[in-house]
Amino acid sequence: MTDCLFCRMVAGEIPVDAVHETERTLAFRDIAPQAPTHVLVVPKDHHATAGALVGADPALMAEVVAAAHAVAVAEGLASADGPEPGYRLVANTGPAAGQSVHHLHLHVLGGRDLGWPPG
Repeated sequence: MTDCLFCRMVAGEIPVDAVHETERTLAFRDIAPQAPTHVLVVPKDHHATAGALVGADPALMAEVVAAAHAVAVAEGLASADGPEPGYRLVANTGPAAGQSVHHLHLHVLGGRDLGWPPG
């Protein structure tokens, strides 16, 4: 999709601060971080929402979540076998949830205490 911001990032048309990449996922630092660690993880294929991705390729959704965990481990937010100190995964879906780019992306947030409820 030529008009999708994240597709253009995946294609290398727009530079990113990449922190993790697999054959089917890309993770990069958010340009407006909301926590000391704020990384976006996207599938390289375009899928507008989590529901769309799960319907089309459930294995890819698992890869996106695995990439998010790998980012958390690399950023010191978790270990390979434990959740300490912790991190939050967020996937906004639709306008009421604040989705501004209609290409599924997980936010990996951490590095500070994250209150509940969010928003």
